[in-house]
Amino acid sequence: MRVLSGIQPSGRLHIGNFFGAMNQHLKLQTEHDAFYFIAEYHALTSNPSPKELKKHTLDVAMDYIALGLDTKKTVFWRQSDLPEVTELAWILSCITPMGLLQRCVSYKDKVAQGLAPNHGLFAYPVLQAADILIFNSDLVPVGADQKQHIEVTRDIAIKFNNTYGEIFTVPEEHIIESVAVVPGIDGRKMSKSYNNTIEIFESEKRVKKKIMSIVTDSTPVEQPKDYENCNVFALLKLVASPDELKQWESKYKAGGMGYGDVKKRLAELMIDYFKPYREKRTELENNIDDVKQTLANGAERAKTVAQKTLQKVRKAVGLGN
Repeated sequence: MRVLSGIQPSGRLHIGNFFGAMNQHLKLQTEHDAFYFIAEYHALTSNPSPKELKKHTLDVAMDYIALGLDTKKTVFWRQSDLPEVTELAWILSCITPMGLLQRCVSYKDKVAQGLAPNHGLFAYPVLQAADILIFNSDLVPVGADQKQHIEVTRDIAIKFNNTYGEIFTVPEEHIIESVAVVPGIDGRKMSKSYNNTIEIFESEKRVKKKIMSIVTDSTPVEQPKDYENCNVFALLKLVASPDELKQWESKYKAGGMGYGDVKKRLAELMIDYFKPYREKRTELENNIDDVKQTLANGAERAKTVAQKTLQKVRKAVGLGN
C-alpha cells in the first residue's frame, strides 16, 4: 500500500515529534510504499520569514534523514518542487463545496489561538487533498486532530470521481497513536506553541539544562512520590530499560530521593539515546549539498507519479489538448 505524509517545516523537531508521528513514519516506510514530503506551502499559512522557512526546511530534511529515513526506498521531497500539486489544488477547489470547508474545526481553532485568518489557512484542506490524491495514496498517517481533513479529502475524491470518472484512490486515515503522552518541561503537552520543548538535536548542555528545569511537585525528599503523575518519570519511560524503570518506581515509592536525582539520570539516558543520530546529523550539516540533491532526486521520483495523475485529471475536466 502507498502511505503519504507531509511534515511542516515550522521549527526544529523535538522529542515529542520523535516519539509520536516520526516513529510511525519510520516504521511505515519499512512496511509500505512511502511518500513523505516537507510541506512548505502549508507552512506559508502562518507567514514565516523567507529565511526561517528555508532554514527550517533543510533542518527537517536533515532531522528525518539522521533519524533513519531511508531515502533510497522512501520518496522524500520538498512540496514546492512539485507545481503539479498546486495546479491540482485549484482544480479540486472548483468542485469543493464551501460548506465542507466551513465545517472544518481546525481553521476555527487556529484563528481562536491568534493565527491571522487568510485564504490559505481556510483552504488548507484542499491543498492537503491535492497532496494526497495526486499520488493515489492508500493510507495517510495523521494525528486525531487531522482526522476531519482526511474525511474532507475522501469527500472531495468521491465528488470528483462521481463527476468526472474514477480517477482518484479514496484514501483511509491511519491515526497516529503516540507510545505515550510526552510532557513538555512545564508539564503541558510538548509543543513548539508552548515553548516547552526539548529539541532532538540541540546541544547536550541545553538538553541537560532543560531537563533539570522540568516542573515537579513540592513533595519533600524524604517522602514517597507519585511516579504515575510525574513529568520526569513520563519522559524516563521513553528511554529507560524496563528493569531500570522498576528500580525507579521502587525509589519513588520508598522516598528519600530528590527529583534532581532522577532528572540527572534522565538527562544521561536522553543524551545517550540520541547520540548516534546526533553524529549522523553532524555529518549531514557538513554536506548540505548532498542533502539538497537528495531532496531533488526525491522530487523527480515524486513528479513521475504526480504528472501521470494530473494528465488524467486535466483530460477528465477538459483542459489542454
